[in-house]
Amino acid sequence: MTRQSANQERDPGARSPIRRSRAVRAVGALAAAIVLIVMSASISTASDQRTDQPRPLANTMGFIGCSMAENVAQGYVAVGGTTMWGPYGTGGAVVQSWTNTNSSSWQQFDQQAARYGEPTAVWVQICIFEWAGATYDEVKQLIANARQHAAPNATIYITGQPLYDDGNVCFLAGANGPQLTESLAQQAAADPTQNVVYPGAFHLGSGEVADGCHANTAGQQSLGRQAMAFWN
Repeated sequence: MTRQSANQERDPGARSPIRRSRAVRAVGALAAAIVLIVMSASISTASDQRTDQPRPLANTMGFIGCSMAENVAQGYVAVGGTTMWGPYGTGGAVVQSWTNTNSSSWQQFDQQAARYGEPTAVWVQICIFEWAGATYDEVKQLIANARQHAAPNATIYITGQPLYDDGNVCFLAGANGPQLTESLAQQAAADPTQNVVYPGAFHLGSGEVADGCHANTAGQQSLGRQAMAFWN
């Protein structure tokens, strides 16, 4: 009997070198597994944090205007816009439809706000019939009403009707109607008492008009892309 055998017999619990080696390998494997689990959890947490980063909120921007605003909204949705509301039936709602804060047009607006929450931004489109036109006092009333129906400190954007790049005349607004609405929008933006943003003029090009006034499908998408560039 060797000395090692004698020691093992004297101490039955003693481990052989082979057993000790296996135990060390097992402990190492366990430690490696723990490290992998911790790393996986860290990667997963980081991924979740990236996923939870703030994203633009859908339907947080309202709008008022007439069928020309509807054209913009239709095109905006068609090209993937989500921040502004989609069309909600504002056809024929020119400036005078929005000067009374309790009008049926504002009631429609409030229904949208009840559905999506008070908008944190509102686009005010100045839209006219030739026979009625619009005054600057009416435009200021539209802005005041928009603030009343939106969330506190909402951003107000203001534009006129789309301008026609090929000299087209809109029979509803009259020969200089779109230019008048644009002039009023720029006047409001230059007035520090109104605190509104003029993002630029909407344009309809040749082949983008359906009936002399309104946008066709291509025109709607063009207006939608312009809206995306203005406020997305």
